[in-house]
Amino acid sequence: MTPADLARLHARCFTAPPPWSAASFASVLDNPHVFLLSAPAANAFALGRVIGPEAELLTLATDPACRRQGLARTLMAQFEAEARARGADSFFLEVAENNAPALALYAHCGFVRTGRRPGYYRDTSAQPVAALLLCKSDG
Repeated sequence: MTPADLARLHARCFTAPPPWSAASFASVLDNPHVFLLSAPAANAFALGRVIGPEAELLTLATDPACRRQGLARTLMAQFEAEARARGADSFFLEVAENNAPALALYAHCGFVRTGRRPGYYRDTSAQPVAALLLCKSDG
């Protein structure tokens, strides 16, 4: 998937946090610590980063027309496997507090809440939405 492909899919999936631009994806993908995982039909992707023993899920997107098919769960498993292969043993991410489907996915994957950032995101009505910090550790 090209940065433009990623940006188009991201825009179909997100309003809060705001979708990333093609230039943002290109810049992030230029980092050697970052890796991209995508579903075979390019209707879902995960972007992760590993630095030392820590892995961060930067973003995860599934085309709204393709949700509830297990794509995100598969990508989460692949994210963890790739991160472990790169030396990570702990995983973290941020998610909008009002994103119930994502929160359910991450709980299913074993992530637990470790923090909260009030007003971190703005939704389409410009109302502040907290970011929840979620973590998972092998140790």
